[in-house]
Amino acid sequence: MPIGLIMRSTGSRYLVREESGALYSCVAKGNLRIKGWSSTNPLAVGDRVDFELQKSEEDVGSILELHERHNYMVRRSVNLSHHKHVIAANLDLAMLMVTVARPRTSYGFIDRFLVTAEAYQVPAMLVVNKIDDLDEDEQERMFDLVDTYQEAGYKVLMTAALKGKGVKALKEQLAGKVTLLAGHSGVGKSTLINAIDPDLDLWTLEISESSEKGQHTTTNAEMYELDIPAGDGGKSTFIIDTPGIKGFGLVDIEPVHIGDQYPEMFARKGGCRFNDCMHKEEPGCAIRKAVEAGEIAQSRYTSYLDMLAGLNEESPYRTE
Repeated sequence: MPIGLIMRSTGSRYLVREESGALYSCVAKGNLRIKGWSSTNPLAVGDRVDFELQKSEEDVGSILELHERHNYMVRRSVNLSHHKHVIAANLDLAMLMVTVARPRTSYGFIDRFLVTAEAYQVPAMLVVNKIDDLDEDEQERMFDLVDTYQEAGYKVLMTAALKGKGVKALKEQLAGKVTLLAGHSGVGKSTLINAIDPDLDLWTLEISESSEKGQHTTTNAEMYELDIPAGDGGKSTFIIDTPGIKGFGLVDIEPVHIGDQYPEMFARKGGCRFNDCMHKEEPGCAIRKAVEAGEIAQSRYTSYLDMLAGLNEESPYRTE
């Protein structure tokens, strides 16, 4: 029975890539479900599956079984608050593309994405795009953002996708990996993928001048094989382009565990007086001491408190 990789998910149809590289349109068998899994999508891009080909007029295959995932990225379902939506599975890297203006990416959004990646064992990094389109104040904000996340332990690359700046360094990060590329609409995800592999020629749109927000060009998550030399072990390079994400709601992460998903907090929690310290008002808290000393960014700590309180990152957010 052939083993396939889900490259695209559109409603009830899936584009499945066989190991030989051949692509097939498939549907999931009716009883294909994951026990105890309250997800809006039983299958996601990046999943490995067993499937069989059907000889019919439409020549549509059937997905029979889902292989165990070694990790995945998930967010709260937009329409069903108690369900999760799997963005993609079996990832080597989660890459969040951000911009400091037109559109602006909030610290709250970034931190929720990174917390989720840490919780689901997906290595993560940031790409700051459109660095060539900033005034003096915006450049200052960009450098503050870069410093904040580099000091927290994350790799940060700066790019100007339209001009090809930073693309070479980015290719080195992608080589031989399956990478999820996420971010708000308008940050330049499709433009960046086109800069990496022009043969893909993904559709892009300009930013709306009235709202300074992006317009959706990607409607479904889709995986592309990139024309990048294989990395160590001879693995092919894949990138998953995703629809623009407005908000990133946490799911299945208990408040007591949120702080552990901050590398700079996790490294210092042993210094807290109490083992169950929530880093709020407890005496002898090493985390609050590090914030006061400037060793942990105030914006990161503020987003942590907002997550504990269940605040949405789209609400007015303090970034200073």
